[in-house]
Amino acid sequence: MSEAAAPAPTPPGGSASGPAYADRLRRAAVEAADSGLAGLIVTPGPDLDWLTGYRPPPTERLTALLITPGERPRLLVPALERPDAERAPSAASLAVTGWSDGQDPYAALAPLLGPKDRYGVSDNAWALHLLGLQRACPGVSYGAFTEVMPMLRAVKDAYEVERLAAAGAAADAAYEEVTGLRFEGRQEREVAADLARLLLEHGHSQVDFTIVGSGPNAANPHHEAGDRVIELGDMVVMDFGGLKDGYGSDTTRTVHVGQPTAEERKVHDVVREAQQAAFEAVRPGVACQEVDRVARQVIRSAGFGEYFIHRTGHGIGVTTHEPPYLVEGEHLPLVQGMCFSIEPGIYLPGRFGVRIEDIVVCTESGGRRLNNTAHGMRVVA
Repeated sequence: MSEAAAPAPTPPGGSASGPAYADRLRRAAVEAADSGLAGLIVTPGPDLDWLTGYRPPPTERLTALLITPGERPRLLVPALERPDAERAPSAASLAVTGWSDGQDPYAALAPLLGPKDRYGVSDNAWALHLLGLQRACPGVSYGAFTEVMPMLRAVKDAYEVERLAAAGAAADAAYEEVTGLRFEGRQEREVAADLARLLLEHGHSQVDFTIVGSGPNAANPHHEAGDRVIELGDMVVMDFGGLKDGYGSDTTRTVHVGQPTAEERKVHDVVREAQQAAFEAVRPGVACQEVDRVARQVIRSAGFGEYFIHRTGHGIGVTTHEPPYLVEGEHLPLVQGMCFSIEPGIYLPGRFGVRIEDIVVCTESGGRRLNNTAHGMRVVA
């Protein structure tokens, strides 16, 4: 679908007081029909949680929510878990049925599917369950949500933006505290542990990642904090986040141990300029790839184009990485309510790297940052 033809989705229901699961279920059914699907099959994980508030662990026992346009959503669960399912926040909107050990759960779901229809399936559905459905319904075809319905969770309502803003503020507070601690002479993993502790102290329930890359390790965008001792003169990239009240945080800042060289300042300034230019490009109707192009052009013009080796950003919500993706080839237009990272970087192999990342929400008039710590080069001890 071309950018001009892409419809602007209706934001999901919900207010600052909490999610409206019934509205989300209705919206999912409408979007499934608009995408040419007979329905959606949702398994345990972020999609099921977002749609229903029900959070069972994924196991070998099949749990599946079936959403078909014009019908009441059906939730098929193991009989031993049915009491929990019936207490889900969205239970009034669902028809909950159970299956018992010894029965074939795929045979229980099969009669509810059109014999030759196409369904969207949660990205993280277990292969065990999808293969079971394929055996039970050989004429049915499936497509992953990210491919067939990338907009399902992409546009956030007021409640979700508020949760993401709170998670961003907590991550900012963790950054402000960690930069007051000593870096020189400590291992990367020790600083990473400080970040994890501070995220939890500031209200996160889950820490998903604490990347701390120092010196030459900073040139690896997804470096895993290790035993390297941080030295005077190191550039240190810190990328960290997790979940707070069910919504994600993800921010990156690059600090320097002691005074940086002129070259290090130049690279940092270029990344900062690219991040700012990409932020200023955000507005409804702009193609996702255009934001990537803006950031990339700044870095390319400064002579570092080959060292910007990843996309400019990714969506965030109940998961850290989800649509939309700010990358070349993504023609999807930005829509008011979309939340995503803007995180350009320059990585000089064997030497150092710089990345600056904020979570941004697209508003009617442009972008709004959900991370607000300073972007300038911060010197740490």
